[in-house]
Amino acid sequence: MLCLCAMALFPGGKAEAQTVSTYSNSSTVSIPDNACPATVSRTFSVGTSYVVGDVDIGVLMDHTYRRDLEITLTAPSGTTVTLMDYVGGSANNLNVEFDDEGTDGTIAAHTSNDSLTPVYGSTRTPQSSLSAFDGQNAQGIWTLKICDQQGIDTGSFRRADLYITQLPSNFADLSLTKAVSNASPVNGANIAYTLSLTNSAASNQTAAATVKDLLPLGLSFVSASGYGTYSSSTGLWNVTSIAPGQTRTLNIIATVTATSAATVSNIAEVASSDRLDPDSTPNNGSAGEDDYASRSITVSGARTAGIAPSLTSVCPITNQILFDWNGKAWSGGSTNNSYNLTGIGLINFAITKTGGSYDDGSPAVNNNNYANLSNSEQSLYENLQFSDKNQTATTVLTLPTAVPGLQFTVFDIDYNNNDFADKLTVVGSYNGSPVLPTLTNGVANYVIGNVAIGDSGSNSNSANGNVVVTFTSPVDKVEIIYGNHSTAPDDPDGQAISIHDINFCRPATTLSVTKISSIISDPVNGTNNPKRIPDAIVQYCILISNSGSARADAIAATDNLSGPFTYTPGSMRSGSNCGSAATVEDDNAAGTDESDPYGGSLSGSTITATAATLGPASSFALTFQVTID
Repeated sequence: MLCLCAMALFPGGKAEAQTVSTYSNSSTVSIPDNACPATVSRTFSVGTSYVVGDVDIGVLMDHTYRRDLEITLTAPSGTTVTLMDYVGGSANNLNVEFDDEGTDGTIAAHTSNDSLTPVYGSTRTPQSSLSAFDGQNAQGIWTLKICDQQGIDTGSFRRADLYITQLPSNFADLSLTKAVSNASPVNGANIAYTLSLTNSAASNQTAAATVKDLLPLGLSFVSASGYGTYSSSTGLWNVTSIAPGQTRTLNIIATVTATSAATVSNIAEVASSDRLDPDSTPNNGSAGEDDYASRSITVSGARTAGIAPSLTSVCPITNQILFDWNGKAWSGGSTNNSYNLTGIGLINFAITKTGGSYDDGSPAVNNNNYANLSNSEQSLYENLQFSDKNQTATTVLTLPTAVPGLQFTVFDIDYNNNDFADKLTVVGSYNGSPVLPTLTNGVANYVIGNVAIGDSGSNSNSANGNVVVTFTSPVDKVEIIYGNHSTAPDDPDGQAISIHDINFCRPATTLSVTKISSIISDPVNGTNNPKRIPDAIVQYCILISNSGSARADAIAATDNLSGPFTYTPGSMRSGSNCGSAATVEDDNAAGTDESDPYGGSLSGSTITATAATLGPASSFALTFQVTID
């Protein structure tokens, strides 16, 4: 029998160390076959008096047909917890650490063989909670009991390690619960989530904490009320003070934006605390801890195909450009092709996958899926044989310039029981920043944010599997990620989608010019709060900005110098904005300084600022100085 004691600092906002003591028993013994209620007992002696904050136990045994076993742990107080009883099926051996916060699932769901090395290869939650020991005195004899309930299969106990965490002298034991006003709302309804944060009456410290509850896709924030403050952008609820025995609450109102049959899970967790929590670690994502709470809703109502936003809200039909797959060449099996589209330029489609294989000659342009359109309609067809439901295929559309908006339809997002469950995720970007589209569902799928999930069947000539993708803000890259939802089997069968024609808003430039001035110095005050008096030096900045979605070419902005001042020769500087303009520009319109990448010149009384190109969401500036006459 061996006792090892260690001090450990816990991450994620815990304020001090906890003591974890390890008590080991490695006295091997055979387990009598079919002997219950007779047991094999192994004991652990705790010689020190302290209060239990947490208990875990690792058990290593060789035994065929693990379901034969019943294993319990009994504290000195007589409290008994069943670790496992008649679970595990025909699996062999047991090499598990039992932990209420186990990260590898429940012991009841563990039906695979365990190897005997390394020791305690997984952490699993027991059938009964070990928290039954919390708050008890650890001193005395702890007993692990094992009995075999069935004949034929046999084995031996090899070792066990009992880990007892001592309840610290100063702590705040925080727990979190969440309730929802309606678990089956309809699309468009408002629902209320109630968060309740409690500091246990057994605590001896008042805590300050934050709780993170960032609303997921499928919910739109409306309002929040209750104790403290809540930020909908970060999801952080700031609880500045919570005393022992006290509960603080927050109510969050949200509108359901997910479509019928969608299940939306909303998770909350204590993100930080300025006091030690003896049984939880803030912000560690452990669903088994009491500082973690989750509630799910399933959107009710009859499923109908959604109505997609009109691209005319972004640009009129006369300003739209259609990319039509009909007549486009695509060699079967090719994964990268580019096409020159008048008004936009060279657009590229690149397809990659994380696993599985392409089938049916795909990727290819054909009419294998045409929804409710003419069977002559062509689309980019992708048929995948995934070997794992977590594998995906991604189609990236890259544009040479941003467009104000675009829209396309993906055919055949559907479901087949024990076969596949289509999952479509679409994301965009603009100058590297993410842009999310609006997805509009068909009858055979539902939408949560930028994700569509198939849950019923649709034929290749049916619109039921359609998902319309609409971007109503500038975008220069689109990623179409195709795979499976969790409802698919582990090894899905063949599944396919088709990406139909794409309608683009014609790229447009929107240029603006701003002129600002600042006084640099004057002969009386110098640079300390200078005034606009004779001989004061004033700096002007001409700022040219492109807020449009298309690149502007051959830009020139002029400024006529008129007023009671004199231009300072050689004072022109250029840059991307007024504050960073530092590149020297001479006063003439010749030389390499005119394209580095901006230019500036003076001709007579006219200042000219130039740039060869100016991309979307970009700007350039020219500064110069004058002296007040």
